[in-house]
Amino acid sequence: MTVAVEKTEKPEKTQAVEPAAPVKRVRKVSRSTVVAAILVVWLVLFLVLRGKQTLALAAADLTDLHRWFNDVNDSIGANRNSNPLFLYFFNEIRLVIDTLVTFVQELISQPSVDRPVPQIGWLGVVGIAGYVSWAVGNWRVALLAVAGFTFLGLQGLWQESMDTLALTVSAVFVALLFAIPLGVWAGLSDRVNRIMTPFLDFMQTMPTFVYLAPLTLFFLIGPASATIATLIYAAPPAIRITAHAIRAVPETTVEAADSLGATRRQALMKVLLPMSKRTVVMGVNQTIMAALAMVTIAALIDAPGLGKTVVQALQSLDVGTAFNAGLAIVVMAIVLDRVTTAASARAETARRSGNRFAKWRRPLLGAGGVVAAVLVYLSHTYLWAAEFPGEGGTGSAISSGADTVTTWAQDSLSGITNAFRDAITNGLLNPFQTLLTDSPWWLVGAALIGLGVVLGGWRAGITTAVCVGLLVGTGVWSDSMTTLASTVVATVLVMLLGIVFGVWMGRSALVDRLLRPSLDAAQVMPPFVYLVPFLALFGATRFTAIVAAVVYAAPVAMKIIADGVRNVPATTVEAATAAGCNTWQIITKVQLPMARGALTLATNQGLIYVLSMVVVGGLVGAGALGYDVVAGFSQGQLYGKGLAAGLAIVLLGVMFDRITQAAARRTSA
Repeated sequence: MTVAVEKTEKPEKTQAVEPAAPVKRVRKVSRSTVVAAILVVWLVLFLVLRGKQTLALAAADLTDLHRWFNDVNDSIGANRNSNPLFLYFFNEIRLVIDTLVTFVQELISQPSVDRPVPQIGWLGVVGIAGYVSWAVGNWRVALLAVAGFTFLGLQGLWQESMDTLALTVSAVFVALLFAIPLGVWAGLSDRVNRIMTPFLDFMQTMPTFVYLAPLTLFFLIGPASATIATLIYAAPPAIRITAHAIRAVPETTVEAADSLGATRRQALMKVLLPMSKRTVVMGVNQTIMAALAMVTIAALIDAPGLGKTVVQALQSLDVGTAFNAGLAIVVMAIVLDRVTTAASARAETARRSGNRFAKWRRPLLGAGGVVAAVLVYLSHTYLWAAEFPGEGGTGSAISSGADTVTTWAQDSLSGITNAFRDAITNGLLNPFQTLLTDSPWWLVGAALIGLGVVLGGWRAGITTAVCVGLLVGTGVWSDSMTTLASTVVATVLVMLLGIVFGVWMGRSALVDRLLRPSLDAAQVMPPFVYLVPFLALFGATRFTAIVAAVVYAAPVAMKIIADGVRNVPATTVEAATAAGCNTWQIITKVQLPMARGALTLATNQGLIYVLSMVVVGGLVGAGALGYDVVAGFSQGQLYGKGLAAGLAIVLLGVMFDRITQAAARRTSA
């Protein structure tokens, strides 16, 4: 009985226990609220501390770091021919590259020692271009190549175009000698891929300007250093895409080859490379486009060709000449892009047919090779076939027409363009630039670090802190903040355009088909080209660089956002429609929130593209870091400051990239 009583009493005790107090839920503060709080604190402190500890530096002033860079440059120049490191390493590299460039130039663009004209004249170059385009593509691509190269001569820019082509071919040749093997190695080895990826990310983050200053320190100014800068800039796309192509080959295919007794080398040569040929050719395409963009900018370090014509015209505000040369760059870019794209398609066709020689058999057995050989012989033998006939009347007409349109635009549209420029400049750019440049440096740094932590996490915050500290050390803090202001304002405009047109493309297949070819073509054009029309509309101001940067960066943002919106599950959209949501609600409440990862990635790419273009805008009055770099090339006493400005550009790019990439990963998680 006692046991029974005890058992019956336990439930009574349990019932007597008072109910637990309800657990209070801790409300999580959103990132947007924290970001808003950081900005409010920044604004309040700015009003109190405005103009103090801004680290401003006049255009002609130098810091100890800048003077040290100048001393290093002078010391290297004095000991270039006696220091073993230069005698047996840097000078030898320069000699090899210079020999290659000179050989290609004497072949197609420059007179050789015993000839007043190149070894292959214009008729031979056009014949080779047509034949190669037919061999790797089709008759349409060949016709485009022949027409494009002929148009370069009609513009009166044949030699300049061939100089640009010679430097591009030389740089791509050397770049691919290293890039393809490194890409294959990274594709086969996880360890090598992990080691290479950070370096490739860093190299592709750096704007083109940044490669020029340090390379002139070791290789002097001229075609050789321009080619070295170009091949370094152009190699990462080939390495990355080749590695991706090797890794994309199905494992079952590789296992089947192993089971048949294939060695590692046989598996590579008979399976991996043939199956990844199309993607590798796409990498070659990207390398050529990157090389062409870099060769034109390398005119700042005395690289011959179309880029020099554009730079000189921009510096003298000669819009007509700049437009004619810029059009030639666009034509060459389109031809090279179409030829390599057609080669990629033919490679895929050959792979599917199982015939490794399929893409070459028809041209070799046809008359194309014979015609090309005859044209090369004629251009080598006869002056009329070597020198392009005429005085470039088409180019003169284009330049005159561009000048006429420029005059008309400045006379007729100045009210609209000036109003638009002043609205953006006074309403958005100037206030933000004032906030950055007139705030104490430590306040701006603290705000940037806080935003980095909130948006990207602690690692991004640490990277931002390191970048801020190094930016202070470069001695160009104020110019860095001016460049930062222009970059952020341009990126905001890019994202506005990207969201509007990206959503439109993502929701309409017809709009996507209509707009995407134009966006693809826009990404082919080198950055220089974008400055010319806006120079005519807005003059030599920093706003010109901002508008050019927006137009340059908007296509990539539009395409990324369009793909993100299109990838939102159709069932989700249908469910929202069935719930009674209208189009605006579907876009703002469903598609854009679910495409946050794409929006963040678009911001990342937009920032990087904008930064590179804003810096190039130093040629047309954008000032800040771009001007510092250009002045460093032209004025010896400012070389150290230009080198420090190049370093500051790298730091801004790394900071932007790390924060936005980390934010993209956190958004997608």
